[in-house]
Amino acid sequence: MQRRIMSLMAMVCVLTLSAQSIYDFKVKDDVGQDVSLSDYKGKVLLIVNTATRCGFTPQYKELEALYEKYRSEGLEILDFPCNQFGEQAPGTIQEIHQFCSANFDIQFPQFDKIEVNGANEHPLYTWLKTQKGFSGFDVNDQRGKMMDGMLRKQDADYDKGGTRDVDNIVGGYQSDIKWNFTKFLVSRDGRVLKRYEPTDKISNIEADITRELNPILSSIMTRTSIRKYTDQPISKADIETLLRAGMAAPTAVNKQPWHFVAVTDKAKLKELSRGRGGMLEQCALAIVVCGNMDKALSGKGQAYWIQDCSAATENILLAAHALGLGAVWTGVYPMDDRVTAVSKAVKLPETIVPLCVIVIGHPAESPTPKDKWKPENVSYNEFGGKAE
Repeated sequence: MQRRIMSLMAMVCVLTLSAQSIYDFKVKDDVGQDVSLSDYKGKVLLIVNTATRCGFTPQYKELEALYEKYRSEGLEILDFPCNQFGEQAPGTIQEIHQFCSANFDIQFPQFDKIEVNGANEHPLYTWLKTQKGFSGFDVNDQRGKMMDGMLRKQDADYDKGGTRDVDNIVGGYQSDIKWNFTKFLVSRDGRVLKRYEPTDKISNIEADITRELNPILSSIMTRTSIRKYTDQPISKADIETLLRAGMAAPTAVNKQPWHFVAVTDKAKLKELSRGRGGMLEQCALAIVVCGNMDKALSGKGQAYWIQDCSAATENILLAAHALGLGAVWTGVYPMDDRVTAVSKAVKLPETIVPLCVIVIGHPAESPTPKDKWKPENVSYNEFGGKAE
């Protein structure tokens, strides 16, 4: 019975927390005054639990460098000293602030000391941990391996899920903050985007911050394929914006060998959907991106119509994401059966060849974008001295 009650309490707590926004929380500043996090709406936030006597304490210098570099663009770093890890944040908040000012000249706001784990953890951290749990240290990194080894000596199951007691029923071991200088990145609209362990490189965090501060980079990095849609129509103004974005793409020798067919008719969308699942039957719009062979095969640059139309397709996908729409690229060319079927469905002349169909609608799903960064797919050719 007690286990069932605990499970029910956990479910209620999780549902309550998931309904909250970061802007619902209040924290105390370094003089004990309440501060509403709604004051930071529209800012990109990096929230960090810190300590002044930790091996990671020099990260204060790196954090201040980030703050000075990006503050004017909308970054705020919120510092919450915490004495729970090796008692490495002793003293009052005033003493901690004096230390950080004298040694690192920090300008970002410091808040009152809090607990981030356990029965007395601050509700803000209860919520943060439900948004992004612990995903492990990179044991291929020397510092990550060191932290994993140290914590595993203390608790062999430190990285496992589980419930400890009624007072700390949400999150379990797995989501807990593991050490000083754990960080959470929060978007301008209050979503927790990433959690970083203290061993994660500041350079990687900076790359993510740059992306969030720059709307173009944010669209590029957060766009993902959407395949389920509501029945809400797309306005003519948005359709024109998408087409204008496509026509703004780079093109070899300014040939612009593209032709676009915007399809909103439900019967026609159903006809296009044959062999493509149910996406086109659900969506509000399909844009058929085509190559105009009269343009493509005349004069200079005739070999590049596929590249030009692909660039236009990517522009449309990014524009759809920026407008809050969902989209997915479905291939047509060079598969003869698909080229024939699409050409017939939208009545294309022989000189217009369909490259792909972009399926677009108001999203009815919100998949998490995949991080496709793979360092092994990159090589840097850096040549020094005199070129030979």
